[in-house]
Amino acid sequence: MPKGHSSPCIWGDHIFLTGYTKETKKLQVFCIDRSSGNIRWRKIVPAEQIEKVHSVSNPAAPTPAADGERVYVYFGSYGLLCYDFVGKQQWTVPLPMPKTTDGHATSPIVLGELVILNRDEQNDPHLLAVDRRSGKTVWKQPQPSKSEFGATSYSTPVLWAEQLVIHQSGEIVAYAATDGTRIWSLSAVTRGTSTPVVGKDALFVAAWTNFGEPDLRVELPDFQMLVKQYDKNGDLQISKGEFPGDLTVARRPEVGDQPGASIYVKPFFQMVDANSNGLINETEWKETTALVSALCKDHGLIAIKPHGSGDITATHVLWQEKRHVAEVPSPLYYDGRVYMVKNGGVVSCMDADSGKLLYRERLGAFGPYYSSPIAAHGRIYIASGKGVITVFKAGDTLKVLARNNLKEQVFATPAVVDNKLYVRTVKHMYAFGE
Repeated sequence: MPKGHSSPCIWGDHIFLTGYTKETKKLQVFCIDRSSGNIRWRKIVPAEQIEKVHSVSNPAAPTPAADGERVYVYFGSYGLLCYDFVGKQQWTVPLPMPKTTDGHATSPIVLGELVILNRDEQNDPHLLAVDRRSGKTVWKQPQPSKSEFGATSYSTPVLWAEQLVIHQSGEIVAYAATDGTRIWSLSAVTRGTSTPVVGKDALFVAAWTNFGEPDLRVELPDFQMLVKQYDKNGDLQISKGEFPGDLTVARRPEVGDQPGASIYVKPFFQMVDANSNGLINETEWKETTALVSALCKDHGLIAIKPHGSGDITATHVLWQEKRHVAEVPSPLYYDGRVYMVKNGGVVSCMDADSGKLLYRERLGAFGPYYSSPIAAHGRIYIASGKGVITVFKAGDTLKVLARNNLKEQVFATPAVVDNKLYVRTVKHMYAFGE
């Protein structure tokens, strides 16, 4: 099975997935028989080039969407494609290669007769709606970014109170499902990584940034200390050759040797060197440390009440949990509670109405977390990046029921259908049941 980070999309006896073979640079769409696990069909996607993605990610990250007649898939390297359930291509919507920092991971959704796609990228950010039967554009709505650094969002749109809500870089925005008109926005300290989750009376969004809480931040040395340690020629400036490669500005604790565990300053040398003379002086360093200090703002899991209009930042936040915020996994709303898991396997459980922290404990499965938690039959299932699936009882206290080590990395979110658990690892697709 080709590697990919897309989660299983299940309809009837069909499991739809996407994959990427690095050696041949081929993108694939394939369908697995849910009863036997055999591959029913697979199709190669004719991408002329493959988009650049984060070293942890994969060009086959978006999850397919299905409606009982067709399956819709998206690749940043190609665009949208549609197949029927026997694998016959129905239409394609080739799209320009998106300009992003880490690649596209947003997934298409089906809404009535429309397929909706969050095409948040630096050149032409927009929300796209195409006809599900023909692939023809129905409407296209620009998405101006509030991010100071041209960052793009990675989240999938969700339908809430007849509105399409997207977690974007710097804000959470709602658009009219009928034509994409912007309805409301809520400013947030966030990179727009995870997907919002709909609760009974609120929407829950895990807003996260690299500098959002104290354990992520690293204090930079002052210029005198920098010169004392690294100025080899005594000119009281720091050249790129003198600049330390291991000087860290931010970190992701408890992810082990994962790429991106530490964010180093040297790759941003040109940004620090404001006058582009190849040297960093005291003024430039002070401006850099001031910029980093300004980025150190609290992020948090935000609970938003419905029926907003315009800028609702000051009026519609019910509560916010500012610590141990998940970067990639979306939160889970289940039975009046909100669950959130962060790197290191730290799970937080909040009362959905009040935001009261009911507990915050370790699951006993360490390392990074990419997969979102799911719930079924009174139990919560969370897969760690290292492949340990922890099962615990839903409730006001943590009661772990099982830890199952698949000994393979897991990036995709599992699915539950007919009392069976479907888990995609980097090498296999598993079905677990009685």
